[in-house]
Amino acid sequence: MSSILTNNGAMVALQTLKSINADLAKTQDMISTGKEVATAKDNSALWAISKVMESDVAGFKAISDSLSLGESTVAVASAGAEQIVEVLKDMKELAVSAQSENVDFAKIQADMDEMAAQVASVIGASQFNGANLLASDIDGNGATSLTVLSSLDRVGTGAPTATTISVDTVDFEADIDLAADLTAITDTATAATALGELETFLQTAIDGAAALGASAARLQDQNVFVGKLVDAMKSGIGTLVDANMEEASAKLQALQVQQQLGVQSLSIANQAPQTILSLFR
Repeated sequence: MSSILTNNGAMVALQTLKSINADLAKTQDMISTGKEVATAKDNSALWAISKVMESDVAGFKAISDSLSLGESTVAVASAGAEQIVEVLKDMKELAVSAQSENVDFAKIQADMDEMAAQVASVIGASQFNGANLLASDIDGNGATSLTVLSSLDRVGTGAPTATTISVDTVDFEADIDLAADLTAITDTATAATALGELETFLQTAIDGAAALGASAARLQDQNVFVGKLVDAMKSGIGTLVDANMEEASAKLQALQVQQQLGVQSLSIANQAPQTILSLFR
């Protein structure tokens, strides 16, 4: 049955054209934004997952900054500890040379005093951003360890848990107090006593430097891991929400052809009522 009031063919053509135009608009958005899931309405589940992961990526970037600061603090202290080891080795040599009777003990002690002052100076100067791992009080507020944020651990849908790395002070300020604890060299007997004391101080310095070196290596490794983790998470987010540009390009061209055909189909359907006029001629 033909009717001039209801054009079923035009309605079908119009709905088809609307669907094509909607797909075309979505494809154009994908190409312009580079994302298949740009908003929650595109795919609410994937969008929610991507936003949680993006927040974690932002958190890990802050963690990387924290680890870099911790690395620098430990590196400064480690350099100071290694310098103290070298000074103590020189002092040990002087103490060994003082074992002979025909040496100038006063000059040896003068050199010892200068080196002891140098050790104290290095201990005081081995700070980074106000934190000194060679001192008894690391930050001036009674802290005996440096806490560095190292990770955010998420299990299931719960809130992430912060993980930290703690670096203890080696406390050279108290354990290597040469001014108070090193015997002054005035003869071979005191030289022998000082040599034994220096050996103890040297072992303390070596142990402390080794501990700081191990902590520095751990912080560096963790920072490298966090960087790789951020890259992996970014890749995962991209897999979820990024558009396949090759596919989108091919789809765009196909939809443009379909749009042209849809317009042509609607035009033909709109002309159908004109054929009714032939019935009245």
